[in-house]
Amino acid sequence: MDGTDEVLRRILTTARTIAIVGLSDKPERDSNAVARYLRSQGYRIVPVNPRVPEVLGETSFPRLAAIPPDVLVDIVDVFRRSDQVPPIVDEAIARRAPVVWMQLGVGHAAAAAQARAAGMTVFENSCIMIQHRRLHIPPVPRAGE
Repeated sequence: MDGTDEVLRRILTTARTIAIVGLSDKPERDSNAVARYLRSQGYRIVPVNPRVPEVLGETSFPRLAAIPPDVLVDIVDVFRRSDQVPPIVDEAIARRAPVVWMQLGVGHAAAAAQARAAGMTVFENSCIMIQHRRLHIPPVPRAGE
């Protein structure tokens, strides 16, 4: 994990849009629970899952590269198997996303090193929801607030 609590706090208070790769439309799945929590905290969620057309009322994209370029992704949150991380990191680098966050049980040393070499902050084997709650990050202000 690249972050001290200060780094985590800065990322979680400045981020606005989180692309969740592997976001399931099944409410019982961890990815769905995390997405619901993040949305309840004011973040914009962008689902990335080629198997479903929408999740939580949001259009789902088949890959990060399919997200329109005018959508600025602050964090790429990965809910895929570790062996599937390298192409996700390649697309995150191409999008110039500043942060790649691999959820609990997900890590890939070579892909993480590649992301860091591209100037990204990387978290491996860490749950964004757990960190957000632990640090008591206030909800993201909505537009106009």
